[in-house]
Amino acid sequence: MTDSVSAAPAVPPNSWTVRVADKFVDHVHRLCESTQTRAALRRGLGLPVERCNYMHRYLVPWLRDNGDPHHGDVRRAYYAVASLIAARPRSARDAAPNETASLPWYERPNLGASVGQAVKKGVLKENSAESALHLMARQSADAIHSGLPALTRHLLNGGIPVDWAVLLEDLARWNRSRDRIATRWLESYFRTSTGATEPTDSAPATPDLAEENDR
Repeated sequence: MTDSVSAAPAVPPNSWTVRVADKFVDHVHRLCESTQTRAALRRGLGLPVERCNYMHRYLVPWLRDNGDPHHGDVRRAYYAVASLIAARPRSARDAAPNETASLPWYERPNLGASVGQAVKKGVLKENSAESALHLMARQSADAIHSGLPALTRHLLNGGIPVDWAVLLEDLARWNRSRDRIATRWLESYFRTSTGATEPTDSAPATPDLAEENDR
């Protein structure tokens, strides 16, 4: 007797579900096409959610429709990444879209890999970069958030891309899985920074976000 139940379609071996973090990053990129919206999102740099009043109108509707994460650390990670994307220098805003989004998750660069790439290309000094990562490995999420604006801006100014979706998920889990994430960052850093070149004389030893964002 023939089975009347039709078989489910086979899932292509190389396919994977688009992660919520990637959907959020795409949403923020679209928001940032508006100068006014980008400025509002940028006002949340380094701040807790409770002080990001200008961001709510842009982020709350999307979070509501995509499984609003009520956990404080997770929500702050979303707000932090949105403000970091909005604060990108003009050169990074005009660059091609992040190509790593098409890679399997385990192959995509985390923050340690980006810092390692910056050392390899002479954007950051090796000693300063390694010390910064070791310091971050011992810090709480609050301290990490306050230092990210300067670090990511320095990376982007040097032409080093940041995978925002990976950073979002790492920040969301930091206080619960700090040792595991910090280990992954450090491992990625040392894998990537091998063969580092000497920074140019004009490259600052530490990131500085004092200058105003390009308009």
